[in-house]
Amino acid sequence: MGLRQRRGAVARLQRAGAIVRAILRVVDDTDRDPWCQWIVQHRHGGDDEFRRELFAAFLAPLRDRLLDAAHIEEGDVVLDLGTGDGLIGFGALERAGPSGRVILNDLSADLLGLCRDYAAETGVLDRCRFVLGAVDDLREIDDASVDVVTIRSVLIYVKDKLASLRECYRVLRPGGRLALFEPINRFIVADYGRTFCGYDVSPIDDIVAKLEALYDSIQDPVDDPMVDFDERDLLVFVTVAGFDEVHLELRADIEPRMNPQPWERFLASSANPLVPTIGEAISQTLTAEEAAVLERHLRPLVEHGIGKHQMATALVRAVKHGEDNKAKPRPRAGP
Repeated sequence: MGLRQRRGAVARLQRAGAIVRAILRVVDDTDRDPWCQWIVQHRHGGDDEFRRELFAAFLAPLRDRLLDAAHIEEGDVVLDLGTGDGLIGFGALERAGPSGRVILNDLSADLLGLCRDYAAETGVLDRCRFVLGAVDDLREIDDASVDVVTIRSVLIYVKDKLASLRECYRVLRPGGRLALFEPINRFIVADYGRTFCGYDVSPIDDIVAKLEALYDSIQDPVDDPMVDFDERDLLVFVTVAGFDEVHLELRADIEPRMNPQPWERFLASSANPLVPTIGEAISQTLTAEEAAVLERHLRPLVEHGIGKHQMATALVRAVKHGEDNKAKPRPRAGP
C-alpha cells in the first residue's frame, strides 16, 4: 500500500461509524471455530495495523459497492448471508434507517456471537435477528419476508450454489433485490504449479509440491466449491433460481507486482478458513532443511513484493419481479 493509499485509509477509518470501530477492535480468537479464527486473525496474519489498512483500502470500498448494488431503502429488511463479522449486514442496517432491520446469518456460532456483541454495544440489537445455519437451507426465514439479500464471498464455500440462490429467491418479496459478490478463483488456478501465492517457485518446485499436496488434500484444485464455477455459471444459477432481471459485472486484474509484506505475517496467514496457515503447512510437510531452503528463496520475494497479482471478481445484481412483473424500476448503471 502506497503513501497516498495509506492516507486515504486513515481518513476512511476516522470517518468510520461506531459499528465499524467495534468490528475492527482486537478480538481474542482463543478456542473459537476456524471461521471466526480466520476472520479475526488469519486473514490478516495477526497484524492488526494491516487489518485496519485492509479494511480501509479494500473491504470498505467493496462493502459500499455491494450495498450500492442492493439499492437499500428506508425501512427495508435485509438478509445478509454468511455475514462473518457483520461488515455488510451492519452497513446495510445504516442504509435502511431507524425503521430498517437486518437478519444476520452465518454457520459460525462464534461469529454470530461477535455480531450480537457489536449490535449490543452500538445500540442496534433490537433491529437485528441472528440466524445460525447454512445458506442453502434458510428454513427459519419465511417466504417473501425480506426486501434485500446480500452475499459476499460465501458461495465459494457452498457446493450446491443453485440451492442457495433458490433460497434467496424464496425469501425475497416481489420487487426484492439480490446483491452478490464472489471471487472467480478459476482465474487464479491458471497459474497452478508454477507459482505459490503469486511468487515464482520454479527453482524449488519439488519442495513447494509438498505444500501444494497438503492443500490439495483439503481442497481439491478442480472440484472444490472454491473453483468449480465462473461468472457464466453464476449467471445461469441466478436465472435458473427464478430471477428475471440480472446484471453482472466482471473485473479481472493481472499486475506484475505484489504488495510487500513482512515474512512473519505471510507465515501467519491462510487463504481461507478451511486450510492451515502457511507456517502451519510448512511445519506439517517440510523438514527443517527444506523449510530453510524455502525461506531463502521465498522470503526476499515476499518482503519485496516480487510476484504476480491475479484476481477476478463478479458482482451480480438481480431483481425478483414476481408473476405480475410490476416491480418498481431501479436506477440503471451506464448507458
